[in-house]
Amino acid sequence: MRGFDLFLCAVLLLSIVALLWPFFFYPLILRLLPDDPEQPEQGPRPTASLLFCAYNEAAAMPEKIANIEAIKQRHPQLEILAFDDGSSDDTAALIARPPDLVTLVRGPGRSGKAHGMKRLAAQATGEVLIFTDANVLLDADAIDNLLARYADPDVGGVLGSLHYVGEGESATASVGSLYWRIEERLKDEESRTGNVLGADGSIFSIRRALYPEFPDSVLDDLTVSMAVVFAGKRLVKAKDVIARERLVTGRGDEYRRKVRIAARAWHTHIHLRPQLRRMAAIDRFKYASRKIVRWFGGLFILTGAFAAAVLAFRISPVLAVGGAVLGLILIAIGLRAKGGLIAAVVDIFVAYAATLQGVIKAMRGRTVTIWNPAKSR
Repeated sequence: MRGFDLFLCAVLLLSIVALLWPFFFYPLILRLLPDDPEQPEQGPRPTASLLFCAYNEAAAMPEKIANIEAIKQRHPQLEILAFDDGSSDDTAALIARPPDLVTLVRGPGRSGKAHGMKRLAAQATGEVLIFTDANVLLDADAIDNLLARYADPDVGGVLGSLHYVGEGESATASVGSLYWRIEERLKDEESRTGNVLGADGSIFSIRRALYPEFPDSVLDDLTVSMAVVFAGKRLVKAKDVIARERLVTGRGDEYRRKVRIAARAWHTHIHLRPQLRRMAAIDRFKYASRKIVRWFGGLFILTGAFAAAVLAFRISPVLAVGGAVLGLILIAIGLRAKGGLIAAVVDIFVAYAATLQGVIKAMRGRTVTIWNPAKSR
């Protein structure tokens, strides 16, 4: 085998390893790391404020309000605040309708979730700030179990566990559910060995004293949760703090959502970069493995596919053309199918493409500050 062929093989192998790193090699390494147990102490539980932002979530509000009412009955002292980001439907009216249940803060128009959460955090009085989403429902004992973890004074933030509903409704939903189950297990392992490297917005909390300042262009959940790590406190995950959310079933909705999240994630990375460099080596390794490598998964697919195509062409042009045609046929089938293995594989590639597009968009200076709820949820 000539030198150029060896180079192509190396590129293909490295692309495969990089693509599999966050989901296979990284979890294996985490399992080899020792436990870092929490050290709870006796004392009263902290007071808390529950915060969420909403935009045109009228369809989800009746169930959300019922969930909040059940939580409030169990925790009468829990402060609950909501930010309405200029909804054009009945979202704000539905939130404000039950008297003395939720403190509603109305935005001036479309200003985005990060802006809204900053407004709520500035107004909240609880010692612990609990963040969730407008379409997320919390289990009855979620608040109890979450606040119990703050018995350890070294714990500065606690993540919950997100359970998705509607897995079998489409290939997009099935892939999303599989991805999230892997993500939850990674967070469990990260928590067991020290710090989780970042939260999502479904359910997480921090001590109010650690809440940082940040621009509206970043992901507020990642920025706020990472402030715990930067402060030298522990960011842990609680398996018994359960939130439930319906999966996005439409491929277009999921694509746009991933582009938006990836763009904001890259802006967040740039904003946090000076502090990221000062983290402990193990936390830098975790962050790079679960965040940065994954953001460029689409690029690894492209380089691996290019190397494989050139190798195939050098072996046999007919083989290369036949493989390319077969690949295009399978992609076309997968894009048209509503379910099945081929559709699921295509959805995985689509997710990588959306993430890469979002990162490139952010690298070019584009920002995304507002969001729209997925119609297919």
